[in-house]
Amino acid sequence: MRIKIVSIPVLDQQKALDFYTNILGMEKKVDIPVGGGNRWLTVVSKQDPDGPQILLEPAPLHFEPSRVYQEEIMKAGMPYTQLYVDSVQAEYDRLTEAGVEFKMKPTDAGTVIIAMFNDTCGNYIQLVEEK
Repeated sequence: MRIKIVSIPVLDQQKALDFYTNILGMEKKVDIPVGGGNRWLTVVSKQDPDGPQILLEPAPLHFEPSRVYQEEIMKAGMPYTQLYVDSVQAEYDRLTEAGVEFKMKPTDAGTVIIAMFNDTCGNYIQLVEEK
């Protein structure tokens, strides 16, 4: 088994694409219309273009349990997923300057340093730096 695609529920696919590419620095991998104004839309890390893709999934708009889950995990202050970086502090500085809202500033958590930001599409995303 291999991990090829993981889904992140988003409230607006175009807004999510803009955020994940223009702010986070990922690149669009696949963009296929699937009807109803929805797209099979994935992004991938520029550092690993053949690696796992993130599917920007419009599930909360069409599947009530997904909407409820996304809202509740956000209310609880939990990250939907984690992205690994070389330096949490450098990414925090870069993203803060770009206007990204952080729920948690860089924090030493023992074997890792973490920070958590709002992806503007209904999710908290955690940055992780391994020590």
